[in-house]
Amino acid sequence: MPTPEPVVTPVSGALGAEIRGVDLTELTDELFERVHEWLLKHLVVFFPDQEHLTPEAHIALGRRLGELEVHPFLPKVDGHPEIVVLDADQGAKADEWHIDVTFQPNPPVASILHLQVCPASGGDTMWSNQYLVYETLSEPMRELLDGLTAVHVLNTPQTGEHSAEHPVVRIHPETGRRSLYVTRMWTSHIPQLSRPESDALLQYLFEHSESPRFNCRYRWQPGAVAMWDNRATQHLAVNDYTGPRRGQRVTVLGDQPTGDTPRWKEYRPAPDERYYPRHVTARHGYR
Repeated sequence: MPTPEPVVTPVSGALGAEIRGVDLTELTDELFERVHEWLLKHLVVFFPDQEHLTPEAHIALGRRLGELEVHPFLPKVDGHPEIVVLDADQGAKADEWHIDVTFQPNPPVASILHLQVCPASGGDTMWSNQYLVYETLSEPMRELLDGLTAVHVLNTPQTGEHSAEHPVVRIHPETGRRSLYVTRMWTSHIPQLSRPESDALLQYLFEHSESPRFNCRYRWQPGAVAMWDNRATQHLAVNDYTGPRRGQRVTVLGDQPTGDTPRWKEYRPAPDERYYPRHVTARHGYR
């Protein structure tokens, strides 16, 4: 008998699709190319009923997209350093909108999360379509943003300081589409603007990018897998639950975000002007 055709069901009008009829442990090259096309089209794709996905198959799936990260400090699956364990009981609750690891020069391309233990209710994950976020801005605003960069910062006692400067609007290397590339969790400031201008503009962009009209929300079931494009989405894990929530994730190492060449030099404060150049992290106030 012929293999049944996979069923692709959109999760929302903005982004996301659930795909049934695909066994992620038995992907042919042809079927993987279709999965890749669905990922580029929907930005995040979900595969329910993948309880049998082994660590070896999880790693092999990630490697089809590129080289995998070995995270420097998150806990890992024994014998498989490419797979990090995300355990809510151990503090793994990413309940603020973010793009992964934008404080590095080469942020991740994609992530693949296999959720194994879910709370009885709650614990959904949300994603935001950053293409639509950019495309719904007015033409003058888009023109301004296309000529700016932003500094992204992580600074903690455990990790030290990491920072990188990226275009505020990045151009996707595979689709050619533009997306907004700032994030509440990590973006510190826009160096071409004064501090008050940067704060005001970023606050507006954060709120705009988090609007429900750009979102999808996925209700997990044990064994489901999510694969998302980190170059054109933000996400958060909704912290509205009690009880255990555990998953395993592989992350595909990144490329260098590219956009238009900045059109202005870095802002230079007046000699008597109080100017705070960056935050400790974007969510924790000034240094």
